[in-house]
Amino acid sequence: MRRLRRRRPLTAVVTTTVLALAASGCVTVHGELELLPAATKSEAERALADFTAAYNKSDKANDPAFSAGRVTGPLGEINQAGLKSRSVTSPGNNANHRPLELTDAKFVVPRKAGWPRWFVADTDSNRDTDQGAGDNRWLLVFVRNGADQLWEVAYLSVLTPDEIPVFAADSGYAVPVPADSGRLVVAPKDLGGRFAAFLQGGEQAPFAAGPHTTAWREQRQRSAKRAGLATQYLDRAENSGDFAPLALATEDGGALVFFATRFFERQTAAQGYRPKVGPEVKALMTGEVRNTVTKEWVTSQAVLAKPVGADRDGITVVSRLQGVTAAVGS
Repeated sequence: MRRLRRRRPLTAVVTTTVLALAASGCVTVHGELELLPAATKSEAERALADFTAAYNKSDKANDPAFSAGRVTGPLGEINQAGLKSRSVTSPGNNANHRPLELTDAKFVVPRKAGWPRWFVADTDSNRDTDQGAGDNRWLLVFVRNGADQLWEVAYLSVLTPDEIPVFAADSGYAVPVPADSGRLVVAPKDLGGRFAAFLQGGEQAPFAAGPHTTAWREQRQRSAKRAGLATQYLDRAENSGDFAPLALATEDGGALVFFATRFFERQTAAQGYRPKVGPEVKALMTGEVRNTVTKEWVTSQAVLAKPVGADRDGITVVSRLQGVTAAVGS
């Protein structure tokens, strides 16, 4: 069981990468009622190794097909779109390929009944620029929807060691929090909608101020006021299938929750001008840019949620990963 002290400083950098679930809780499928570990240690190790190998093969070839069976949900959509873009902008092998290495793996495995099953791999990566104790940790959420299916990574969060909470344990296993749980200030299934409403100008509570909440909303407000270019945003929750939120109880009564949102960024230029579109977005675009381009983004967040009854700052967003997945010109 992964046990580290509670987080201290927020990580201020948004993770945008081309790494490019059903709800947690007990599910009864075909009469499966027994609480079982999501995976054995050897199964988890194999799943991590298979993901890393598939990622490296895709990254080296600039080909999304090689990793398509090992990613899903928000990470899958970001990963596949990023690789599709690179296959157009840099066809052929990736001259800048550097194999991803995920080491020092610690597995956080909950028990649950039926399918889907899921677990978290807490790893060190060779993608950090710093060295030593300050290295970031990569938390990969693996999901599997049946015994005949592969383990796939749905969520990726990059956290400092201090941002990883101490997880609650039951008989040596992590404790999943159901999507509709009332134990938290916001139920996991409602986080996407509440976050989308906040970004659209709704009340800040219960979100703590920080780079992924107040600062991000302020950045959007500044972008909307550029001379000659109007920018509008539309946010929505993503809760179904492998985009559904997943949560693990923490020792303090709260939870670490992974959830996804989608937003559309519409840029309209003044008459006689066109919005600038980079090659990486143009590779994913349909239509022709005359004076408007609409980018579709997928984001995944990891948050620390306090138990119900917390007076303030009930939800702290500790990680955000996002990527453009499609674009339309008009």
